[in-house]
Amino acid sequence: MDTIVTHRYYRPASRITIFAYIFGIIAAILMLVWLLHYREGVDLDSYDPNKIFNVHPLLMFLGLVFLSGQALMAYMTVRAEKKVQKIAHFLLHLCAIILGIVGLHAAFKYHDRRGLRNLYSFHSWIGIGTFCLYILQWVIGLCMYMLPYTRRETRAVNLPWHISGGRAIFYMIIVTALTGLMQKSTFLQLPLFSGESILINFLAIFILLFGVTVDFSVSLGRYA
Repeated sequence: MDTIVTHRYYRPASRITIFAYIFGIIAAILMLVWLLHYREGVDLDSYDPNKIFNVHPLLMFLGLVFLSGQALMAYMTVRAEKKVQKIAHFLLHLCAIILGIVGLHAAFKYHDRRGLRNLYSFHSWIGIGTFCLYILQWVIGLCMYMLPYTRRETRAVNLPWHISGGRAIFYMIIVTALTGLMQKSTFLQLPLFSGESILINFLAIFILLFGVTVDFSVSLGRYA
């Protein structure tokens, strides 16, 4: 398989990758400031339901947004041996799934503590759907590209579909993150132009910029 696809997809990291890292790190800092300064902290075992909920946006961002973006760039833009790229890609996605499971658990636990219904909003619908597709994509990638049983021709034919599907799921992840921030901001009924409201808006902007630059980085990495 490597001899078929290596030369087509093996590209150096583009300059825009640097901006993706910058935007992602800024978004992570803003997320921590929001949760630790404005939302009283993060604690999955707390008696305070709000602290339990705060685990959800933190881990979903770190896992499904940040780490999945790193996984895409690790495979498509970083100059390294193909085997190293594949292992990094696989492990980063696995870590994202683990963090995502804990993050979803925090959301359900919060709803149970507050006596709220689960899966009632557009954010929750698209979030669950996206996470299920993410796991399915990972399992298919594991079976087809990490295990030595699939024919080389089959791997080569399905690789463009795997790449396109991964990028589409990443778009869905960004949409889920942004709708989640919008939903939380609406639920909190924050005053206009308050410090927390402005911070959430900037957080959403940098998450969006991270998603756009990751996609540009992957695209330029393929075709540069």
